[in-house]
Amino acid sequence: MNGYQCIACAETQAADFAGFVCPSCGGNLDITYDYEAIREELERNFDFAPFLPVSRLSRPFPLRVGGTPLIDAQHLGKIAGLRNVYLKDDTLNPSASTKDRASAIALRRAADINADVVAVASTGNAGSSMACLAAATGQNAIVFVPESAPLAKLTQALAFGATVLAVRGNYDDAFDLCMAACDEFGWFNRSTGYNPFTREGKKTCAYEIWEDLGRRVPDRVVVPTGDGNLLSGMWKGWCDLKAVGLIDRLPKIDCVQSENSAAISHAVQQLRDEGSTNLDWSEVIIDKVRATTVADSISVNRPRDGLAAVKAIIQSGGETIMVADKEILAAIPEIAQHTGVFAEPAAAASWAAVRQLAKLKKIDKDELVVCLISGSGLKDIANAATAVGQPLTVGLTIDSVSEALAR
Repeated sequence: MNGYQCIACAETQAADFAGFVCPSCGGNLDITYDYEAIREELERNFDFAPFLPVSRLSRPFPLRVGGTPLIDAQHLGKIAGLRNVYLKDDTLNPSASTKDRASAIALRRAADINADVVAVASTGNAGSSMACLAAATGQNAIVFVPESAPLAKLTQALAFGATVLAVRGNYDDAFDLCMAACDEFGWFNRSTGYNPFTREGKKTCAYEIWEDLGRRVPDRVVVPTGDGNLLSGMWKGWCDLKAVGLIDRLPKIDCVQSENSAAISHAVQQLRDEGSTNLDWSEVIIDKVRATTVADSISVNRPRDGLAAVKAIIQSGGETIMVADKEILAAIPEIAQHTGVFAEPAAAASWAAVRQLAKLKKIDKDELVVCLISGSGLKDIANAATAVGQPLTVGLTIDSVSEALAR
C-alpha cells in the first residue's frame, strides 16, 4: 500500500492519511499500491498478502475466511444452453456470506490503528459478518440495521454478542445514523462504501476464482449489486492481477440488480446512451431510487460505492441486468436443485441475470461465466419458502404416502 486516490476527483493522499473519504470533494477513496514492489515480492514468495493493506498476522486468523469453492455448475448451465457456468460459493464463509472478506480486512485495519470499537451500517449480512469475526478476534462490534432486516441476520449478530441497533427506517437511514454515531463517539466505521478497506477484502474473491480456474481468466463474472462495493472490489482484484503481470486480459464484470433497486444500472445505461467518452468522473451523478425488493441484501436507495461500481462496469465492458423479484425467487430452487447450493434472494439474482442474458442472446454458449453466490438461503428463510412451496402432509400408512406421491 502506498496511498489513496479519490475515485471521483483523482486527488491522492499519502498512506498515513487518517480519513476515510477525499478531503477535497468528499468522494470515496481507493487504496493504491506499488505494483513493482509487489511483483518483486511475488517472485520471492508467492501469496496474496502483498496485495492487502494491513499488517501480516503473526499467527493465522482465528476463522477461515475465503478459500470458498468454485463449483462447476454444468447441470445448471444446461438449462440456459450454456456450457461453462461456475458458481463461486461464498455461503461457506464463517457467517455464510461474502461480507466476511471485507470484515476480516476492516477488523485487521482497526487493530492496526488500535481502534477499540468497530461500527457498521448493514442491511443484515455485513452486520452479522462483523459480529461473527469480531467475536473471534475479541473486538467490540456495534451494528446498525433497519428494523425490517431478516430475523436470521439479526439473530446471528445478537448471538455473536454484538450490540445491535434496529433503526426505525431503511438501510440508508441506518447508514447515516452510523456515520453520525462514529463521528460523535470516535468509533471505527466499517460501513461498506465509506471505508476503503472493505473493497480490499472483497477483491480476494477474484484471486481465488483465478487460481481455481487453473490461472485462467473467465469471460465474465456476474455480481449481485446493491451499494456497489462488492462489484468494484471484484474488478479491483482482477486489475491487481493484471498490474503485476499475472494475467494478460480482464473479464467483464456484470452488474445484477433488482429492477426495484437499480440506481447503478440506470446510471450506466444513461452514460452509455449519451455515448460518453473520456468521462469526468467527478461530474457523474447517480440518482437515488426508492428500493423495494425481496432481495434485502441489494436493496439500496443510494448506492454508497456507486461511482466505483459504475466505473468498473464501463471499464470492463460489463452488462447491467435488472431482474424482477419473481425471477429472483424462481432462481433460488433452480440453483439449489441443480447444484446443491442454497442461495438467499440477492445471491440467486446472479443466476436469474445469466438466464436473462442467455434468453436475450447477449452471452455466447461457450463463454466461461462465474456467478457469485454471495449469501446463504438460511439468511432469509421466509422469502425462500415462498419460492419452494410446502411439504406434503401424510398419514401413518403407506397408502397415504402413495396418495401424496400421486398428487
